[in-house]
Amino acid sequence: MAIALPLTVPAQKFAQEYGNPRKPFVQVMAIPNHADSRYDVGQTALLRITAQEGGMPLNGTKVYYKAGAEMLLPDRSDSVAFDNGEALIPMGTMHEPGFLACQYEFTTADGKKYSDLVKVAFSPEAITTFTTMPKDFERFWQKALSEARRVDLEPAYYDVPDATDQQFETRLVRLHVGKDKWIYGYLTIPLATEGSTGDRKLPVVLCPPGAGSQKPFPSDYFGRQGMIYMKIEIHGNDPRLPDDEYDAMRQKKCDGYTGRGMGSRDTYYYKDVYVGCVRAIDFLCSLPQWDGRNVIVTGGSQGGALTIVTAALSDKVTLCAPFYPALCDLTGFLHQRAGGWPKFFTDSYRDSRIDTPQEQAVETLQYFDVVNFARILKVPTFMSWGYADNTCSPTSVWAAWNEIKAPKQKDITPSSGHWRFPSSQQQCLEWMKANIKANSSK
Repeated sequence: MAIALPLTVPAQKFAQEYGNPRKPFVQVMAIPNHADSRYDVGQTALLRITAQEGGMPLNGTKVYYKAGAEMLLPDRSDSVAFDNGEALIPMGTMHEPGFLACQYEFTTADGKKYSDLVKVAFSPEAITTFTTMPKDFERFWQKALSEARRVDLEPAYYDVPDATDQQFETRLVRLHVGKDKWIYGYLTIPLATEGSTGDRKLPVVLCPPGAGSQKPFPSDYFGRQGMIYMKIEIHGNDPRLPDDEYDAMRQKKCDGYTGRGMGSRDTYYYKDVYVGCVRAIDFLCSLPQWDGRNVIVTGGSQGGALTIVTAALSDKVTLCAPFYPALCDLTGFLHQRAGGWPKFFTDSYRDSRIDTPQEQAVETLQYFDVVNFARILKVPTFMSWGYADNTCSPTSVWAAWNEIKAPKQKDITPSSGHWRFPSSQQQCLEWMKANIKANSSK
């Protein structure tokens, strides 16, 4: 008599019999001949790629590659073949400080394609910016802030029950940060726990957003570290709206914002954004739970740029922690060198488009280039970035870093792109805590 078994039994037996792979079938590593991916101008960079297929070294498989200045790779590609699992790519050299990039790819016998982007630095500490500082730079921004501060913030609070419990109170806040400018942000405040005083005072942390106009979401990450935290958006889009309504609104209000109003420093979109971030700091410092001393700004990409800007413009900020900041060295591409996001003067994608005549755009952007804000930073700064970033070029980030005269600490992970390793975030948090403790002992 035949016995019908459940269909799950063979599947379970198959997994038990053959196991689950603990390694990828094809393993690839790309390692420059300088382990730290750093070279002096004039030295030659070689990229060694190793690959195994099921533990066996690849042989004969061709690797196609392009090598050249980052973000300016040639159209022509060359190739080398794997020999006993190794392929050596001659990336070349540079005669000026900057970054070389190598884009490579190869296809294994089963038809799967493997590719990656590797960049190496040449005398990065000597990278200089193409951005000049207008004589009235600080006066212009002081006036803009003075005008914005004549407008009452009019904070409006909205409950967020899903992010509020016995440990944290989270509310959505709407702020009037300029004449015709509003922003929203999720504010998370740690609550007093058993055995602690109910009136304890805490540091505040502002987190500006990355590029685009996505909905912000609340987080308890800094709250768990005993800090008041506010994650903001910069366009005045109400995140309480249903997704379809929100998407329609943000497309109407925000498409092309990076180039909007560039004909004048007074009409450029980022003017209200920069000032709005400073006003968000003003709000946080008005909270009765603030310790009256510690004010931190941190964010990545566009949020990294806004972190530096806010720390430079607000005399309340005490710590600045940007990750791979955007909007640095914005005229780089006009000088045949990689500039910062949004890659103006390239027409490479939507955010890079400029409808303003080039001469006027360059004049306006001097007032908004993060390099100029880096020049006037006065507070301790922790910055982290990677070399494989093809959004915010490491050339442009180094150009800003080299202008910072304030106490600074960097965390470079050469293999990371437009993202960070958990260890970088942890190192940043430890730096914050160490500096908060130092500030509190004054």
